[in-house]
Amino acid sequence: MKKRRSFSKDASNHEEATPNLTPLIDVVFVVLIMFIIIAPMLEIDKIKLADAPKKEEKLSQSVQESSPISIYVKDDNSIWLNSVKVQPAQLIPLLKEAKKKYPEKIPQLFQDKKAHFGTYQTVKNAVEQTGFDELDVILQPG
Repeated sequence: MKKRRSFSKDASNHEEATPNLTPLIDVVFVVLIMFIIIAPMLEIDKIKLADAPKKEEKLSQSVQESSPISIYVKDDNSIWLNSVKVQPAQLIPLLKEAKKKYPEKIPQLFQDKKAHFGTYQTVKNAVEQTGFDELDVILQPG
């Protein structure tokens, strides 16, 4: 007695091939883990400046204030305009007055290297909003 097997042509021909997603999922998990590990190490608001090489005293050039508009950003992120401590909100009106008094002068920004980059950006934006085209930036060692 022979048994006959009958195969349906419809069942064997209609199987669809599915892509293997396992390698893709593995890569996504590895990248996600890398971001989770690296994210706490990033400091978004600070930029660490490299130390300048030591030079002899007589070869170094000192920058003197040549502008009546001098802005100092100290290491504690305080802003001083012409030796008067100001808040960031007060900076724009005071710079507008200075622009009226000295329309041709270029403001000088003396930035301490320990100050945050965000403070520099605040001062730069205020200078731009008041109509100054240029800003001299002088980095202060700190």
